[in-house]
Amino acid sequence: MATNLGKLGIDMAHPLYVAFIWHQHQPLYKSKVGSNVKYRMPWVRLHGTKDYLDLILMLERYPNLHQTVNLVPSLILQLEDYVAGTALDPYLTAALTPSDRLTIEDKKFIIQSFFDCNHHTMIDPHPRYGQLYQQKQERGERWCLENWNLQDYEDLLAWHNLAWIDPLFWDDPEIETWLKQGKNFTLSDRQRIIAKHRQIISRIIPKHREMQETGQLEITTTPYTHPILPLLADTDVGRVATPYIPLPHQRFQWSEDIPRHLQKSWDMYLDRFGTAPRGLWPSEQAVSPTILPYVAKQGFKWLCSDEAILGWTLHRSFNRDGAGNLMEPELLYRPYRLETPHGDLAMVFRDHRLSDLIGFSYSGMEPRRAAKDLVGHLEAISRQLKHRQPGGGNTLEQPWLVTIALDGENCWEYYQQDGKPFLEHLYQTLNQDPEIKLVTVSEFLDKFPPTATIPAEQLHTGSWVDGSLTTWIGDPAKNRAWDLLYRAREAVAAHPEATETSHPDVWEALYAAEGSDWFWWFGEGHSSNHDAVFDELFREHLKNIYTGLNLPIPAELKSDVEVHAVKSDRRPESFIHPMIDGKGDEQDWDRAGRLDIGGARGTMHRSSAVQRLWYGVDHQNFYIRLDFQTGINPGKDCPSELNLLWFYPDRTMHNSPVPLEKLPDEAPLNYMFHHHLEVNLLTESVQFQEAGEHWQWHPRMSRAQVALEKCLEIAVPWADLQIQPDYPVRLLLVLSEQGAYKDYLPENSLIPIEVP
Repeated sequence: MATNLGKLGIDMAHPLYVAFIWHQHQPLYKSKVGSNVKYRMPWVRLHGTKDYLDLILMLERYPNLHQTVNLVPSLILQLEDYVAGTALDPYLTAALTPSDRLTIEDKKFIIQSFFDCNHHTMIDPHPRYGQLYQQKQERGERWCLENWNLQDYEDLLAWHNLAWIDPLFWDDPEIETWLKQGKNFTLSDRQRIIAKHRQIISRIIPKHREMQETGQLEITTTPYTHPILPLLADTDVGRVATPYIPLPHQRFQWSEDIPRHLQKSWDMYLDRFGTAPRGLWPSEQAVSPTILPYVAKQGFKWLCSDEAILGWTLHRSFNRDGAGNLMEPELLYRPYRLETPHGDLAMVFRDHRLSDLIGFSYSGMEPRRAAKDLVGHLEAISRQLKHRQPGGGNTLEQPWLVTIALDGENCWEYYQQDGKPFLEHLYQTLNQDPEIKLVTVSEFLDKFPPTATIPAEQLHTGSWVDGSLTTWIGDPAKNRAWDLLYRAREAVAAHPEATETSHPDVWEALYAAEGSDWFWWFGEGHSSNHDAVFDELFREHLKNIYTGLNLPIPAELKSDVEVHAVKSDRRPESFIHPMIDGKGDEQDWDRAGRLDIGGARGTMHRSSAVQRLWYGVDHQNFYIRLDFQTGINPGKDCPSELNLLWFYPDRTMHNSPVPLEKLPDEAPLNYMFHHHLEVNLLTESVQFQEAGEHWQWHPRMSRAQVALEKCLEIAVPWADLQIQPDYPVRLLLVLSEQGAYKDYLPENSLIPIEVP
C-alpha cells in the first residue's frame, strides 16, 4: 500500500503554505528644538497600546500557526522612549493636566483632537464618549467650548485614552472598572490609565523576542528611518516606471547612505533580539537592482516586495478572474532567487489583493464571514494550483507559498473590537485546516529554497503603489522637499569632520529627514488632518542638520514646503466603507474622491442643485454620495430621478444610448453605456438595466442600496456590474424628470473608477 501511495505522489503532498507578514511602522514623531526633544504626535503610544502586543498574543494561543512581524527601528526607538518615560506628546500633556488649569487654547485642542479615532468602532460603543462626540458633531466646537463644564473635559480626556486600549486587555480588573465607571473621571484616573498604556507598551519588544525564540514568530527589520532606498541611490529612477515624471531640480545620489541605514537597523536588531535578522522589509516595498548588493552584503537573506514589482519584472500582467483569483498563480506564489556579488538573496512577493482585503475591506464585513472569505480564497488558490500542475491530482506536489503582507496597525481601528473577532475566527479556522499551513518566511525558505531565478539587473524599480515611485517623487511639493534634502545632504558632505561619532545629532537628523513619510504626505495623493505637522517635522530635521554643523538655517526652511489649504477636488485616497443611511458621516467619506459641482468653487458653470459629489470603492461595492445645495428638497426643488450610467472604455460589449427623452447630442451624453441604474429620489427605489443587442436595455436584478436624508448615498455591488478586477470604469450621472433629461454631472467629464 505504501508503494502504491508513493506512486500516486501522495507521500509528496504539501499543504498550501501561507506567510503572513505584519508591517509595524510609525514615522519619527520626535525632533530636537534647541536642546529639547519634542514629540509632535501620539500615534506610537496609542498604537502601542492598541495594536502591537495584542496581535501576537492572539496568535500565541495557536502555537501551530507561525507568522512574520516587521518592526521598523524608528518605531522601536519611540516605544522605548515611552517605556522610559522620556516621550511626552501634546495629547499626553493634555491628559495629565489638571482640568482647572486648562486654558482656552488647551480646551480647543482637546475638542478638536480627542475624537481622533473611528467613531463607529471606538467611540459609539461607549455611551459617555459617544454623547460627547455627538455634541461636537451636532452642535459644533464653539458650542462645546461655551457649554462644557470641567467634568466634560475630564471624561473626554479619560475616554480617548481608554478607547485606545485594546479589547484584549479589557478583562484587566482596573480597565474593567474604568469601563464600567463610564463617567466622572478624575486626574488620578487618567494618570493610572496612562500608566496602563506604559505597562502594555513595555511588553511589546520582550514578547516579540520571546515568541521568536520559541519559533512561532520571525521578526524582520527595515532600513533605519524607513527611507525609500532606490531614491536615496538616485532620484532619477523615479522615471523607470513613469518616464515623463517631473523630477527635482537637483539629482539626489547618495547610495552610500544605504549601508548606513542597513547597518543601524542591523545593530539595533542584534541588541534587542540577541540574534541577526534574516529578512528585510524594504520601506514601502520599494526595490531596485542598485540596492540588492547592499542588502546582501549586510547579511540579509531575503526581502519582501509586491506583486506589481514581480509583474513589471517578468513583463506579465497578473490577471484575475471574476472572483479575484489569479489566472497564473504559479508565477506569484513562490520565492525567487536573485544573485548579487555578495551572495544570493531570496525575494517573496505579496498577493496584493488578499493583503488589501484584510487592510481595507474585511472591516466592513461581519467578522466570521470575512474570515471565511479569506480562507475561501486560500482554498481556491490551492485548488487552482492542483488543477494546473502536470497530471492534475488531488494534492499539491510542489511547495507553494502565498505571501500576505500589510500594515499591521492602522486597519484594525475600522474592525469590530479592533479586529479581535475577525482574527479569532480566522485563526480557529486555519488551525483546523490540514491543507493550509502558516509559516514564517525563513521557515519556508530553509526547507524549500527558491528554484526560480530573476537576474538581479532585471528586477523592476518601484514600490507597492502601482509598481512606481510617484507617491514619493514627481509632485511639485515632493520635488521641492527632495531639493531641500539635497542641499542639507551636501552641507553634511562639505564637513567631513562631522562624523557619526563626533556629531551624532547631525546624522540622526539626516537619517530622519531621509525617511519616506514626509514625501508620502507632501503634494497630491495623500492628506490628513496633520499635514502641516509633518511639513514642520521634516523642516525641523533639516534645520537640526544646519544647527549641528554651526551653519545658518536657510530661509527656505522657515516657510512651509507647501500650502496646507483644504483641497477641493481630489481622487480617492483609500478604500471606504460608508454606512448607507443618508447621513453622510464625515469619517465614512474622508478618504473618498470628491468633486465640487456647484457654488463658488464648483466646476459647473450652470446652476446645479448638487453642491458636491463624493465617490469611492471597496472590494464589495462602488459608493457615491451627493450633497445638495442648502435648501434644496430633492423631488421638489430639483429633478426626482438620478441615473447612473457606466461606460467601459476599450472593452467590446453591447452598449446602448442613455434611455431618456430630450437628451442633448453632445459628449459625454451621447456616449453608449452598458449599465444603467435609475434611482427614484422620492421613493428611494431603483431600477437596473443592462444593454443588449440593437441598442436595447434589459432589466436586471440589483442589490444596490439607497438612502436619502441629509444627503444621497448609494452603494452598488460589483456583482451587479459583473466586471473583472483591475478594470477601469467611467460613470456619468444624469438628472431627469419622468424620463426626460434635465441635467448631468460632472460637467464635460466622466467619473473615473478603478475596480479593485
